[in-house]
Amino acid sequence: MKKKLRWLLPLVALPILWLLYWGMGRDTYVLPSPMAGLEAPEFHLVGFDGDTLSLADLRGRVVILNFWASWCIPCRTEHPVLVQTERTWDDSEVVLLGVVYQDSRANAERFLAQYGGEWTHVLDPSQRTAIDYGVYGVPETFFIGRDGHISHKKVGPVTWDLVRYQVDSLLAVPVSSANAGSVGGTP
Repeated sequence: MKKKLRWLLPLVALPILWLLYWGMGRDTYVLPSPMAGLEAPEFHLVGFDGDTLSLADLRGRVVILNFWASWCIPCRTEHPVLVQTERTWDDSEVVLLGVVYQDSRANAERFLAQYGGEWTHVLDPSQRTAIDYGVYGVPETFFIGRDGHISHKKVGPVTWDLVRYQVDSLLAVPVSSANAGSVGGTP
C-alpha cells in the first residue's frame, strides 16, 4: 500500500506544478480583446472646450484612443509617451484622444496642467463609451485604423516602441478611395 502512495503523490503534484508554472509565466497586462479587427464603436463625447466629438469626425486618420484618470499611477508612467506621440505625428494623420475615465474634469485639468497634454480630451460621464470598448480599468489604449477598425488594444501603460510600431503599421495600410471618407468602410 505504501508503494502505491509513493507513486500517487508525484502524479497529483505534477498537474498542480504545471498550473503554477503556467500562471507565473503569464503577462498580467495581456488581456485578449475580442474587439481587435472589429469596427470601433461610435461615440459622441464632450471635450473640455464644450464641443462634441464623434469617431466619425476622425475619418481617414489613425486614432489612438486612450482611457485615463488623474488618480491612476500607471497613467502617469505612460504620460510622457503620449506627450511624445502628440508631438511626433501631424494631427491630419494621427489623432490622440484622451477619454477621462471615472474622474472629474477639474482633476483631469489639474493633471494636464501639471504634466502637459495638448491633445483633445473628452469626458465619458456615464462610462457608456468605456463599456462599449470593454475597458477593464485604466490606462487602456485602443489603436484604430483609418478604416475605423480596432487593430490593437493595450492594457496598462503604453511604451514608445508600441506606439511607434502600431501607428507606423496603421499609416502604412493604404486607404482605398471607397472607404477613405468613412469609418468602417461604409460610405
